[in-house]
Formats: sequence, C-alpha cells, structure tokens
Amino acid sequence: MPTDRIRKSLIAQSDGFPRLTRRERHFIDRLRTPLAVQRYLNHMPYNEEPGGRATLRSFRGIVRHGCAHCLEAAVFAAVVLEQHRYPPLVLSSESTDRLDHVVFVYQQHGLWGSIARSRDPGLHGRRPVFTTPRSLALSYVDPYIDFTGRIIGYAVVDLRMLGDYDWRLAETNIWKVERMLLEHPHRRIRTSNQRVRELRRRYRIFKRRFPDRKPMYYKGRDRWTELPEEFAELELGN
Repeated sequence: MPTDRIRKSLIAQSDGFPRLTRRERHFIDRLRTPLAVQRYLNHMPYNEEPGGRATLRSFRGIVRHGCAHCLEAAVFAAVVLEQHRYPPLVLSSESTDRLDHVVFVYQQHGLWGSIARSRDPGLHGRRPVFTTPRSLALSYVDPYIDFTGRIIGYAVVDLRMLGDYDWRLAETNIWKVERMLLEHPHRRIRTSNQRVRELRRRYRIFKRRFPDRKPMYYKGRDRWTELPEEFAELELGN
C-alpha cells in the first residue's frame, strides 16, 4: 500500500499537470516509452555545470536549459514517464569516493531496465532484461571502477516519497531530492578487493595509452541501451 506521502502526491498529480507549458507538454506527449526518453537524452548535452555552479534542476529547468547531468536526467525521465504510467523510481549507486550515480529504473514484462546519462559510456541505460533491481545495479559495478570509484551499495527510491515537495516543476534547484537519496538506506554490494585492484589496474593502463578516451571493454555490453553519438567512435579497449 502507498504511504501517506505517496498518496498525497498521487492526488496532487491526478489533474494531469495543469501547470505544464506547451513546450513541456510537447516533450511528455512525444516521449512515451523508456527507449524514446533514452534516445532523447542521448542527444541532450551533458550538464558540465560551467563556472563551478552546481545545479539540480527539475524537469522544467532541464527543458529550459537543454542539458542534464546524471541525476537531472533521472528526474527528467521520471517526470515524463510518470505521465505514461511508470512509477517515478530511481536507483542510487553509492560509491566509496562519494561520487554517486543515479538512474531512472522501470519494469517491462516483469524485467528491470534503466535510463541514464553520464560522461562514461558504461554508466548509461540498460535494456529491460534484469530479473531484480540488484542484478541491474550489479551491471554498473565494473564500469564504475576508475581511479577512485567503487560501488558499495544501491537503493531503489520512489520519488513520490517527497510528498508535496515540487521536484517535478520547481523553478529553483531541487536539492531535497539529492539529500533524500544520500540519506536513504542502501543495500550493500560486496566485490572482492582483488577484483577491484585488477579492474583499477586495467583502467590505469588504458588511460595511460588513451588519456582522452573512455573504456568500453566491459562484458555484458549487449545489455546496454544505445549510446550517445559522442561514444559511437570508441573502439574496444584491451
């Protein structure tokens, strides 16, 4: 059964988002499936937060500025697909270096997939082929390892837990979303230290050879969704 906060949120949104602008409604009407949303985000520039000014924009802010980082992309997907009967669920991956990654997650025919945007090809979306959220989270473990990153936990969070907080259409940054995800209990993911050392060593060797490229030598790439064009020319690393 939904909590009181989720129930209030569902009631608040039952009127079909009357505050949407025509442009915002166009995106929702046009992007009706997870694949359509992923393809759109693939063409959206990554939000590099120029000038060192951190942002966490709502769907409205993302449409207005035309770019998104990982959490903003998850929010964008959640707002669009909520209007097409997908619960606004996100998966938060907790890293030892505190550079966490957040993706939108959904189910199709009982299997889990994700929508994501990242500066790294291995952290984008996944096809709906995973039997559990945990198996989906595990698919991000290897691509997460770089000089400092290592996933140690994951959590699936329903953004409707925020109740009447306006994370969908706020004109300002929605930092409460980030705080909630950071404070939410995460389930542990354990990988052997030896495996992590081997993967980190491979990453360092790759970056010495190709300092301006991103590795794509990971197993399970058949379960990834389409990648942005910026990664289309990358060759497999060794």
